[in-house]
Parts: sequence; C-alpha cells; structure tokens
Amino acid sequence: MTDPVIIVGGGPVGATLALTLKHKAIAVTMLEARAKGATYQDQRALALSYGSRAILEKLGVWAKLDAQATAINTIHISQRGSFGRSLLKAQDHDLPALGYVLSYGALTKALDEALAEFNDVKVIYEAEATHIEPALDAATVRFDQASTSQHLSSSLLVLADGGRSLGDISGIQRETKMYGHDALVTKVKCELPHDNIAYERFTPMGPVALLPNGKDFSLVWTGKQAEVAQVMALDDAEFLSQLHRHFGDRVGRFLSVGKRLTFPLKLSYLNPVTAPHLVVIGNAAQTMHPVAGQGFNVGLRDAYELAQQIAHTAPEAWGQNAMMRAYQQDRKTDTKRGLMFTDFLVNLFSNDIVGVSSLRGMSLGMLDLLKPVKSRLVRKMSFGSRG
Repeated sequence: MTDPVIIVGGGPVGATLALTLKHKAIAVTMLEARAKGATYQDQRALALSYGSRAILEKLGVWAKLDAQATAINTIHISQRGSFGRSLLKAQDHDLPALGYVLSYGALTKALDEALAEFNDVKVIYEAEATHIEPALDAATVRFDQASTSQHLSSSLLVLADGGRSLGDISGIQRETKMYGHDALVTKVKCELPHDNIAYERFTPMGPVALLPNGKDFSLVWTGKQAEVAQVMALDDAEFLSQLHRHFGDRVGRFLSVGKRLTFPLKLSYLNPVTAPHLVVIGNAAQTMHPVAGQGFNVGLRDAYELAQQIAHTAPEAWGQNAMMRAYQQDRKTDTKRGLMFTDFLVNLFSNDIVGVSSLRGMSLGMLDLLKPVKSRLVRKMSFGSRG
C-alpha cells in the first residue's frame, strides 16, 4: 500500500485532481481550509471552456451541472469607438457550445458529492496549511486544525490552494507583474435577452465582459485602480447609466445591478512549478488577467494532466526528478500560451495610442473573415495546447 497523494486545497482544481485520481484507484488525502459546504452558496461566476466540460463529463460530474450551467453559443468581440468586430460561433466549429457559465458554489458542491461516493477518500476540513517543505525523500505540509498544529508527509504533495500565499517554498520562485488595474465583478439585468451571447469589449479603460448567466449577465469591468474605485463608489442608478455609456446598446438598457466586488489584477507564475516531491497547480501556480477567461480552465487542465502523469508513473517514482520534469514539460506550452495570450490582449487593447486604435479595429474585422485563424483560436480557447 503506497502513501496517499496529499492535496492542499479542496476547491474545484484540487477536487478535480482528487476525483480523477480516485477514478484511477489512487489513494488521496485532501486538506481544505474551509468548513464542509462553506462555498456551496458562492455565486461567483466561473467561465468554463468546452474542454473543461469534457473533463467533468469524463468524471461523471457534468450531468449534475448541466441544468445549472448557461451555455455560451456565441462570443461577440468588439472595440469601443471602432466598427471592427468579430463573432465566434459554436455551430461554425462543430461544438455544442463555446463555453459555459456556472457558479463556483454549484461546481464545488457537485465535485464534493462525487468524491463522497468513494468511501475511502479522506478530506480533512478546516485544516489551514501554514508551511510546506519539499525534501529529497518526501514533502511535508504543516497545518492547523481545531487550534492544534499537525503535519503530514507524502512522496507526492500537490498544492492547489487557489493562490493563497504560504510564503517562500524552497527551490521555487514567484514572478509577478502587477497591472495597476482592478476588476469589478457583479451581476446585471438587461433590457434584452442574452441569447447565449458573451460579449468581450475592449476599451481604453480596459476590457469589459458580459457573460450570460441564467437569465441575466455576469459583468467583469476592468480598468485602472483609480477609475474602478470611482465606478465602485457610484450609486446603482449612476453605475448603470455609466455602464451603458461605456458598453453601448447591444443588450439594451441595464436595469439593475447586484452586489459589486473588486480585486486587483496581476500576472503571476511560479518558476519552476515543482520541487522534490511537490507540484503546484492552478491559480497557486499561475494567475492570469481574466480577459478571454483562460485562468480557471488552465488550472483544471493542470489537475487532469497531473492525474494522468501520476497514474502512468510507478508509485516508488512519484515526486522524483523524472516525473517532475515530465509534468513540467507536459504543461509548459499550455501555461505559457495562456499567460502570453492574456498579457498580449491587455497590452494591445488597453491603450488609446493614435493610429493603433484603427489598426486594432481592422484586425478584428479581418479576424471575422479568416476562418482558419478563427478555428485555431476556438480550439486553443477550448482545449489549450492540445487543441
């Protein structure tokens, strides 16, 4: 009997890894800082690619989520002040949808219920990790639970805690680029039905996205921190009026807005993402700008691909150099492309340099005409580097 794989973090990425491993009869112990069920009412919107749906289908989870998810059948990409625009349509690429919008709470609940079907899955709730130490024979995590400090060691420890910092980990360096921008997220009700269309609109202030969510839209409005703070301070009526001026008439008038939250935007990644007997995945390994909705989907692919790597490695070789190199090589292209793509879009579209704006508008118009380019873009957005 081999030691179980230890997963630090029981959110969607950690739980997807645990469930994939259990389907392969690999023992798992998972530490989750929150209480059981604490996130089930979390209504934050997640944008899932079609490839992420395919992963959840393989794990038998999607059937529980299908009725709660809102399909994105079309993505409308435009630039403020320009006639150039591009449409990506699922039917043009033989896909049932380009993606889906689902609440964080619904996904975590479905994953937890699927894990509960395995009687031998050990989940330790309210276990706050305080320190991780990789070593040549095993990696160790120290955690606090019920005011008691404890520790566990394994030949393979996976950090999937969503980016909460545990400080420096020996042998791993974090590179961070702060954009100086914030994202404002909320839910808005509009005059016109969304017809399963997602909107990505580039403005000099920053990208703004409307994602169909139920009967309404989830809004992601980005911009410089001072600009977002001003928008955040508006009352609901003035906020809706300014959003209409900023976004335009495509969905009619904005009728109401929910609770507004903001968070800072950054590009952050670990180099490397492994140390002896330790792998870091998901937002703990890389954090991307929300433009194009790549970050969560890259993290889910981290979990699924790592599970394949574990299953195809002899247990006595878990966490050793050969396995660590193989995992890094397998994920390097997908992660790098996601980081570069989102950073490129932010740098290209979030400025108003004379002459560049018209060129960008022309480029969007050209994209709409170049079907092979559109097909490649859709494949990469749906399936990452394997698309």
